[in-house]
Amino acid sequence: MNQLMEISRRKFSFLFIAAVLAFSSCQKSEPFDDPTIKPDENRFTKVVLTEGMDEPMEMTFLPDKRVLIVERKGGVKVFDEKTGEMTLVATIPVNTKYTNKEGMVREAEEGLMGVIAHPDFAKNHWIYLYYADPVDTQHVLARFELDGNTLKEETKKVLLVVPTQREECCHTGGGMVFDQEGNLYLTVGNNTVNPRTGSSNLDERPGHENSDDQRAPGNTNDLRGKILRIHPEDDGTYTIPKGNLFPEGTEKTRPEIYTMGHRNPWRPSLDSKTGYLYWGEVGPDASVDSIWGPKGYDEFNQAKGPGFFGWPYFIGDNYPYNKHDLATETYGEPFDVNNPVNESVNNTGLRELPTPVVPAFIWYPYGVSEIFPMLGSSGRSATGGPVFRKADFSKDAPYVFPAYYDGKWLIVDFMRGWIMAVSMDENGDYQSMERFLPEETFSSAIDMDFGPDGALYVLEYGSAWFRGNSNSRLIKIEYNAGNRKPNVNAAADKLTGAVPFTANFTAAGTNDFDDYDQGKLTYTWAITSDNGTTVDLQGENASYTFETPGAYKATLTVTDTKGESNSASLDLVAGNEKPEVSIDLMGKNETFYFGDKSLDYKVLVSDKEDGSTADGSIKSEEVAVTFDYVPAGFDPIEMASKQSGAESMAVLNIGRNLIESSDCKSCHQYDSTSIGPSYADVAKKYPNTPANVSMLVGKVINGGSGVWGDHAMSAHPQLSEADAKRMIDYIFSMNEVKPTVTSLPLEGKVSPEVPEGEDGQGGYLLRAYYSDKGAGNIQSLTGEDFVALRNPFLNPTLSEVRKGVQLLTTPSINFFMMGDQSYIGFKDLDMTGVKEIMLYLGISARNNAKGASVEIRIDSPTGTVIGQTEKVTSAPAGGFRPPAGMSRLEWMRQNSAKPFAKISEVNGRHDIYFIFKNSDAKSEDILVSINEIEFKN
Repeated sequence: MNQLMEISRRKFSFLFIAAVLAFSSCQKSEPFDDPTIKPDENRFTKVVLTEGMDEPMEMTFLPDKRVLIVERKGGVKVFDEKTGEMTLVATIPVNTKYTNKEGMVREAEEGLMGVIAHPDFAKNHWIYLYYADPVDTQHVLARFELDGNTLKEETKKVLLVVPTQREECCHTGGGMVFDQEGNLYLTVGNNTVNPRTGSSNLDERPGHENSDDQRAPGNTNDLRGKILRIHPEDDGTYTIPKGNLFPEGTEKTRPEIYTMGHRNPWRPSLDSKTGYLYWGEVGPDASVDSIWGPKGYDEFNQAKGPGFFGWPYFIGDNYPYNKHDLATETYGEPFDVNNPVNESVNNTGLRELPTPVVPAFIWYPYGVSEIFPMLGSSGRSATGGPVFRKADFSKDAPYVFPAYYDGKWLIVDFMRGWIMAVSMDENGDYQSMERFLPEETFSSAIDMDFGPDGALYVLEYGSAWFRGNSNSRLIKIEYNAGNRKPNVNAAADKLTGAVPFTANFTAAGTNDFDDYDQGKLTYTWAITSDNGTTVDLQGENASYTFETPGAYKATLTVTDTKGESNSASLDLVAGNEKPEVSIDLMGKNETFYFGDKSLDYKVLVSDKEDGSTADGSIKSEEVAVTFDYVPAGFDPIEMASKQSGAESMAVLNIGRNLIESSDCKSCHQYDSTSIGPSYADVAKKYPNTPANVSMLVGKVINGGSGVWGDHAMSAHPQLSEADAKRMIDYIFSMNEVKPTVTSLPLEGKVSPEVPEGEDGQGGYLLRAYYSDKGAGNIQSLTGEDFVALRNPFLNPTLSEVRKGVQLLTTPSINFFMMGDQSYIGFKDLDMTGVKEIMLYLGISARNNAKGASVEIRIDSPTGTVIGQTEKVTSAPAGGFRPPAGMSRLEWMRQNSAKPFAKISEVNGRHDIYFIFKNSDAKSEDILVSINEIEFKN
């Protein structure tokens, strides 16, 4: 018996060892990848590839580790990953301005909006660009040949034209993707006004066609507010694939339409396995439900086939808007999702719209979503993202994500900075979502896709609209199954300054997750000047003194024990001090707007090289000052459009003032011929190209003759190239359409007014901006300051610090405080003039709420007490919904317990904490729910 057991044991051991050896052998050729096991987050490494683009919009991948990127103002650039070089290959002429019926000119959302490489690019070198025609009011889809780093303009073939209006903002779309049959999908925005109500666009009054989305997204005979599907042909035309929404020849329809009923569809992607189409869609701005219909929602959408997605009649989970006659300001019944019809006078298509109406796949408001609470609360701008399929990548692709993510849709939001991994069932229906790399932030992500190497690439636009941003960048997320690259963080205590100045660099925050690399990383800082010279510094911390003016890049490269390295860079400017801009509200509170009819302000600008506004060296017209109403939920594009116009005019005025202070006017006038040509004639003669700008800068500095006559143009060797360029930029601007926005004076009064149609729940933004004159040929630097006056009613979900909070989102949002000494905190509130704080609390017997008193403390949860409320244990009972004619907000306030606290005099900015007290409560007991907190003066 023992012998049999020993034979059995040995046989088992032999089989076990054989199995292990077989498994190990398989591992060498095909690593074990269990789709049920979530990989460690530290196996993903963020790598910054390039930074500092001018409004990047979309990217596409080319062979040989190259990425093609387009910029809104027309730049077409190729980034080479192997060399790290970015090359401008062409500048496409595009329109970038809106001019409304009153003649006001503003920066436009349109320009060069999209790019895609043909699937057979390696053979035919074709790329497709979607852009706003520089002359005609239309958007154009055109094909070009890209040979290496040369865009052959003579190969241009216009495939498709989308007629548009360019009187009013907004929404262009421009995202593109090819399917496996060679069909091209193109997203097209609604090209319609953002209504002040933040709701749907249903304005049928004469002259308001641009405010009626029934004439575009809801119109079967219009290409706007659609996703188009066409098949580009080799001769530069296109055909219509089978299976679009309307068969060719259908009366009052466009056969190019694949899906319709979109407001602002962004970046599309296709699931290579199912063929389903996915995209992000930016919704309207209303922050609450109202008489005109539901609040605004952004959406992430899925199309399993052609269909109607509801806008402008439905949003989110097919929530209907109400019929609205703006001529009489009357409302009717909600639109019928089972029988959608377009009866607008501006409709040129079918009356009966396709059914069933397809609801959103994921939808979320500004506040916390009851259905998808993981998405949080904040500004919102759904971008889109790819569906990962491991089979899409070659076996030698180095950074392919693990099988855990197979079939998941990775989505990103431009405003909120998260990436979510969305899981779906075998039918493609939503199951769940989880945060991807929750410790990382992907701010202003305008495009996202997997590259041929298996890494996830994210194109980030940058922090400010309508300008090049130093923090715009292309990054990629690499998955490393083996050795992990270091995660690199580089910082400096000073990035600009007059020479000499010393910058102290630190790699604090850099790490490596492999145990064998701990304490063994090597750090190299390369300080590279704009003339190509490089100085290398060693160590985790380093210092360098800049003594020669110029532009520099400090690149930190960190290398681990396996030779793997990762880098991060900082841009520095030596020889020019950054300007300081400040706004003084003359002692008024700078956090809250308390209803003042006017506000006094003063803007101060000082610059080491330029002087200051106080001594008159910096003139008022060289500083952009704007004041705007900010709705409670708003599209930042329109506000940025106005601000950008004021900024560009301020910069151009620097060039005009340089002309005025020079001897140029002795020979040239602005509009009439003198000894030399007028500036207007110069602008007419020469197209505004980099080559012509460079040529004219040379003539201003070195002089010249023979172009306009025999009289020689005087040389101006004392002028720097930078100042000469500012003068030329102003001359070229004379014949261009310029923003007509008027900048405010440096000192005066502003009158806060709630625009017609707004609910008054928003705030105000006073902003000042100055771009300095540089120093010699050293680049300009900018400074800005702003005062954001918010509504004095604070939403508790905006609190930055929390203890003992339970947030429930079903059936409605409840912000519960749990247990004695629970608290929330708000950072950096100006308490100047605040005399009282009132809390609007819910206390319900249904959840056995115990009630509480509230202490208000400053700077920490244990800081000085500046106020205390009485204890409240009950709230009015007002039913489950507001009565007819009462807003939900008013109803909520009426039916809240309203304890208040008198506030001790506190000035300046502080962190404010609200501590909820009930010594009889257990830690799991609900004390109250917080609806709002009101600051009063």
